[in-house]
Amino acid sequence: MGYYSSVSHSRFHSLILASAALGMVIFSLLTVRHFFAANFPETIFSGSFYDLSAFFNCDSSAYSPIAQLMGVPLGYFGIATGVFFFFGLLFPSPAMTRTMQTLALVNFLGVISLFMYSFFILNSICLLCLGYYVFSTLAFLSLGKIAHSSSLRKLKSFFSPSLKITMAALILLLAGAYGYHQFYQVKLAAQQGGVAVQIVREFYSLEKVPNPSFISPFWTAKATEKFEEAPIHIVEYTDFLCPDCLYLFYQLEQLKKEYPGQLNIAFQFFPLEGKCNQVVDKDLHSGACDLSYIA
Repeated sequence: MGYYSSVSHSRFHSLILASAALGMVIFSLLTVRHFFAANFPETIFSGSFYDLSAFFNCDSSAYSPIAQLMGVPLGYFGIATGVFFFFGLLFPSPAMTRTMQTLALVNFLGVISLFMYSFFILNSICLLCLGYYVFSTLAFLSLGKIAHSSSLRKLKSFFSPSLKITMAALILLLAGAYGYHQFYQVKLAAQQGGVAVQIVREFYSLEKVPNPSFISPFWTAKATEKFEEAPIHIVEYTDFLCPDCLYLFYQLEQLKKEYPGQLNIAFQFFPLEGKCNQVVDKDLHSGACDLSYIA
């Protein structure tokens, strides 16, 4: 009776691990997809479903310095981790279990570090990354339970990986990373060639609109007294909960350095909330009006 209970307990946690591994792979694939879509856009007429606000958005993560390692998206390592867990469940052995536990521990520590980096450095959280964090934690906890069910020393097993399995996994990991590196280089070359021409063509095809009837007195760059007299004059429409507005701000800061004394930039408050903005049909960013009033 005790043996049956132990086996069923182990099977239950193996099922949990399989579900966690599947979640890790799915969210990692979506993260990689978003990484390439954000860094290598093929059109200006596109947005991201994952950018809900300035805090909950994935663009900040996609543009961050640690989003890729030599052209290999960080999400690739999440895919590899989830696939390895699946492989370990299909071919179970004490050595494989110990190796999975070591990988789960390393992955869990990495998840904590990435969460801290996102929260305190980027000041934003990507929902795709958050999904991966949740399933990674679930995988770590389930492997701890599997260790206990298999009568292994729980703590020691997390630091006793199989050298042979580890080396074989690293070789496959590097092979896959090389493939992603090559794909990154191809995307980079395309972005500097035909895609760049297409985006410029789309920009010039946009309808020309006159300046707004009211120009904000708040300017972030001033070259002339009259707004239209500057060689480059820009109206910066801003919603403090809009991640794209934040990205535009960083781009304009770079523009100021490249064209000193030639820019007039009017800071135009434009909260995407119907409470104070009649142009907006629905409240896209609740609280944006209050933030504009405070500013």
